[in-house]
Amino acid sequence: MNTSLFELFKIGIGPSSSHTVGPMRAALRFVRSLNEGGKLPHVASITVDLYGSLALTGIGHGTDRAILLGLMGESPDTVDLVQIDTMLGGIRSTHRLRLMGMHEVEFHEPEQLLFHRNQMYPDPAAHTHPNGMRFTVSDATGNTLAADIFYSIGGGFILSAAEFANPGGASKRVVPYPFSSSAELLRVAAEHNLTIANLVLANEVALLSDPSITRRIDRIVSPLRPGNETPHAAAEPLTPEQQVTHAILTLWQTMEQCIERGIATEGTLPGGLNVRRRAAGLARRLERIDAEGKYRDPLAPMDSVTLVAMAVNEENAAGGRVVTAPTNGAAGVIPAIAHFYLHHASHDATPEEKEAGLLRYFLTAAAIGILYKENASISGAEVGCQGEVGVACSMAAGGLVAALGGDNDAIEHAAEIGMEHNLGMTCDPIGGLVQIPCIERNGMGAVKAVNACRLAMNDPGTHKISLDQIIETMYRTGMDMQSRYKETSLAGLALNIIEC
Repeated sequence: MNTSLFELFKIGIGPSSSHTVGPMRAALRFVRSLNEGGKLPHVASITVDLYGSLALTGIGHGTDRAILLGLMGESPDTVDLVQIDTMLGGIRSTHRLRLMGMHEVEFHEPEQLLFHRNQMYPDPAAHTHPNGMRFTVSDATGNTLAADIFYSIGGGFILSAAEFANPGGASKRVVPYPFSSSAELLRVAAEHNLTIANLVLANEVALLSDPSITRRIDRIVSPLRPGNETPHAAAEPLTPEQQVTHAILTLWQTMEQCIERGIATEGTLPGGLNVRRRAAGLARRLERIDAEGKYRDPLAPMDSVTLVAMAVNEENAAGGRVVTAPTNGAAGVIPAIAHFYLHHASHDATPEEKEAGLLRYFLTAAAIGILYKENASISGAEVGCQGEVGVACSMAAGGLVAALGGDNDAIEHAAEIGMEHNLGMTCDPIGGLVQIPCIERNGMGAVKAVNACRLAMNDPGTHKISLDQIIETMYRTGMDMQSRYKETSLAGLALNIIEC
């Protein structure tokens, strides 16, 4: 399909791309189809059934909230975060739901939003994806008007049942430098004397011919979000390359804003575990060390990597706005390494050189993420956290090599190392909340990315395992992993450590 960078990096809300962003998008897509098909005015009742991981950890991940918001016509990238509780409170107090914000029906949540915790898949005979949901609407006589099944397959990506059953049915996008493996990526880049970043940039320019991609870019650079209701146009028309790079830099600005909020905010995270937000305290410690000037902790840069990753994921756990990279549960790794590059690894660079390095970072990280997305999985419910933090670590490691001017072989090597040392990592959040161990795990994943980059750049020529081999190994490991260790909160820390 030739996944775009702008499909991999999406602006959304926490705490989960697969359990929050994906279900909200699925609900929105379903009610939009009703409206476009002329069926919406005839709907008298709607029922939503959740299965598998969505049912088992959906409450902790806010899946119920996401479904209701999507049915109301809200989108993860534009919903007004301040108004969410008011909107949901209105539904729950009046037992009325306004579909697409225009057609009101009676809605009793306990009877019409159902968590099937004892059933893994919508169709028990078809073992599909463990993040399945079914939407059904009926008319006033009780006859079914429409029904569809959707799967939230990780990173906010969704597929209908028909799309899931026919993965080759999507139209193939045409790009100048297609690749389906890391070996092919390296070969094509070498044949055309391109860096991986330049290859991906050329592909993204070509993908501007796809209206769905241009719409995504428009929503990034001119979002219809509260406080920015009027999209602004650029002073001068941008070239296709400038459109792509401007959108990437805007994604980074969104990440920076998330970092700032995470560092500035203290208190306790919602959900009942009473987890204290720690990024603000860690940031004050680093500021105090700098201000006192008595000594400089040689590991302070690594501490900053950890605190940035944790700041982002504390915001995510609080339901704030984040950039899926490639998932919400792993959203802290990519911005942490981008911050590390700008503030610690590029001291002698000019602002222009830093910006160029940042663009290389995101373009290269996207290439690596696309390989995992198209050849394996980025869903914790399907392959465990190795598919989330592990993939983010791999992406960030390769991206950092590119930002620092490393060659394509070193990029592939660093990406392989990044995953190699995350293989087998389970997804076992306590209470179904993206807090323990998820927040610290982002910090650890970011630190591993720095080490993977340094090892690949400082010790070339020792590469024995390819990125393609490690991607296949990751996927096979995930398939062998028992489902209770894959975002179900039925084993691991989630079972053995009940109270914190």
